[in-house]
Amino acid sequence: MATYAIGDLQGCFKQLQHLIELIGFTPSRDKLWFVGDIVNRGPDSLDLLRFLSQFENSVTIVLGNHDLHLLLVAEEIAPQRGGDTLQAILKAPDRAQLLYWLRHQKMLHTEDEYVLVHAGLLPSWPTLLALELAQEVEVALQSNRYVDLLRHLYGNQPDQWHDDLKSYDRLRLIVNALTRLRVCTKAGKMDFSYKGPLETVPGGYFPWFDVPGRRSQKSTIIFGHWSAIRLQHRPNLIALDTGCLWGGELTAIRLEDRKIFQVPCVQSVKQAGAKSLVR
Repeated sequence: MATYAIGDLQGCFKQLQHLIELIGFTPSRDKLWFVGDIVNRGPDSLDLLRFLSQFENSVTIVLGNHDLHLLLVAEEIAPQRGGDTLQAILKAPDRAQLLYWLRHQKMLHTEDEYVLVHAGLLPSWPTLLALELAQEVEVALQSNRYVDLLRHLYGNQPDQWHDDLKSYDRLRLIVNALTRLRVCTKAGKMDFSYKGPLETVPGGYFPWFDVPGRRSQKSTIIFGHWSAIRLQHRPNLIALDTGCLWGGELTAIRLEDRKIFQVPCVQSVKQAGAKSLVR
């Protein structure tokens, strides 16, 4: 049995098929973990949802910001943006079943020493607290009143965690940290505007995972969301968004031996074939 963690898909179903063939995935034996942003901007989001939703026990997904955006658009709470490719899902005859399945996925997953999350954890959050906070959002998202949460989801405030945060301010901050975080101050104040590489992080801010004294350091955190930093493979940190949507690669890591597998994406996938790396 093997567990493979896989980077942001964003509607790139053909590349996932290539990757699954490369790793020799067998549903009865292996597990796939996805870091979120399953849908949007790529060409085949509907096919991806249909494919992944058929696996009951062998696929684990945490939600990303694009997945939540789909739920907001479907409820007519938010408009589609330039570059969105959600229409096929919205017009699909099985739309209701697929969206129900999507909002019943996790915000954060823990297993053994691993934490699977889309964007990151605030430096003041130990792993157990982060899991508890993620579950608060999951309960709201999976309830019959989930639309109330979606109506209050968008916004950049509050941008810093306080234990006394309540109601939708609390849930919004949790969602923003788990699905949008890239950089923050030592005190955990988040900046959502920066999307560049590690070398040019604004003064006074740190990549969330390099904040001194981060309380989740004992866990190995697997995440995506930040394509500009490419593949990061450290003892307690694995970043897997390698820009498949933008002509990069779709990346998987086999957790048992940390072997890296990649397939080239978009315009290069037919010509270049597949490759595997060990790092």
